[in-house]
Amino acid sequence: MKLFPRIVWIVRAAALTVSLAGVLPCARAQIPCPHLALGVDVSFLPQAEAEGTIFRDAGKAAPGLDTLHAHGYGWVRLRIFNDPKTLPNNLAYTLAEAKKAKALGMGFLLDFHYSDDWADPAHESTPAAWQGLKHKQLVDAVYTFTRDTVQQLRDAGVPPDMVQIGNEITSGMMWPDGKLPDNWDNFTDLLKAGVRGVYEASDPAHKPRIMIHIDQGGNKTTTEWFFSHVLAAHVPFDVIGQSYYPWWQGSLADLKDNLDFMATHYKRPIILVETAYSWKPDNYVKKPGPYPETPEGQRAFLEALVPVVLATPNGLGRGIFWWEPAVRGPLARRGLFDDEGNSLPALHVFDACMQ
Repeated sequence: MKLFPRIVWIVRAAALTVSLAGVLPCARAQIPCPHLALGVDVSFLPQAEAEGTIFRDAGKAAPGLDTLHAHGYGWVRLRIFNDPKTLPNNLAYTLAEAKKAKALGMGFLLDFHYSDDWADPAHESTPAAWQGLKHKQLVDAVYTFTRDTVQQLRDAGVPPDMVQIGNEITSGMMWPDGKLPDNWDNFTDLLKAGVRGVYEASDPAHKPRIMIHIDQGGNKTTTEWFFSHVLAAHVPFDVIGQSYYPWWQGSLADLKDNLDFMATHYKRPIILVETAYSWKPDNYVKKPGPYPETPEGQRAFLEALVPVVLATPNGLGRGIFWWEPAVRGPLARRGLFDDEGNSLPALHVFDACMQ
């Protein structure tokens, strides 16, 4: 992963180590250069560009990933489905985008959904090919699929630097076998199988960090409930991933409270692996967030978020990933480009970090 010389506190792709050297202010004095793993989930970016979307920054067209990287984002997050029928995120598609990211020197976070479609707390469907399997068979299937996927990425020269075992798995995964709260033993068996698959396929000297990801950025109670069970089952993992959207996961004060709790109790790095804010009214969101749904309101949200993460005890707030910054359709309301593909003010928050 490329390390920019004036970034003084950055999470390295291979080891999440911390180095200290100084402080660089960003363009606006309110926040320092964050020195975090700054990432983007660009799982729909290749599809958007293939369908004709052109992304522009200061009026100049450029590949979307190049533009995001030029504005300080040093990681990509890419989701993978088992056998998607209506969405593009299969292995070949994911591998191609991972190659582009690695060529730019970016870190690569692989997000296993273990589903043929979206997996989140309301939809954790077992892949069609695995439906009807007994628990032990499902455990074996998770192990084999994970191992083979990571091995193929490694063989292609793009081994992931970090791997999520499931996506927003607060309610479990691969329902009904791993559904929570009823099937904790089954669920943790599935997690362990995924971790084992990652380790089996990885270079022992450069194992990816393992992330466990839930959608409770501002909810300390549910976070404690979930991770107390995972830790009691001795699931091996390195990083806590949280989603934080203020209209769903509470205020920045709620987020800070939970970050403080996680850092104090779990003593593991924490990454906000999904966050975003709307730059124009979003019909999908019933409860408005604390900032105007405008381009400047979106920027204000990100500028307010960074100090909260940086204030996490013991330096354990390690990253912020913007979800789908370059995409078409309704989801573009939370992106970092407008409907015509022009960059928005929030894209420029970390510009000084590249100087």
